[in-house]
Amino acid sequence: MPRRKRRNSSPNPLYILIGVGLLLIVAAVLLVNHNNSIAATPAANADIPYPEIARVSIQDARAALESGEAVLLDVRSADAFTGRHIAGAVNIPLTQLDGRISELDPNQWIIPYCT
Repeated sequence: MPRRKRRNSSPNPLYILIGVGLLLIVAAVLLVNHNNSIAATPAANADIPYPEIARVSIQDARAALESGEAVLLDVRSADAFTGRHIAGAVNIPLTQLDGRISELDPNQWIIPYCT
């Protein structure tokens, strides 16, 4: 009986190189997608001061102001308010709010802001 030649059982280095390259590409794609999903995720409530207080979008605040449903309350200092503020906003500095709260209509939606 003729003897068969024994094949080399070690893998071809080219196949190993291609496999490693594919693994690196897959890892890079997963890493990029992971980083993009982190960047697109809103900040956790732990990063927001007073997370129990509802936030108002700029669009909703503008619509409420234009319809007369709301008043914007700027709680910064009078100097900061004079320097620049949202048109139509009322200025009552936070340090004076306790004594001047009666100036606000309790039947209106009061949207405070400070920046």
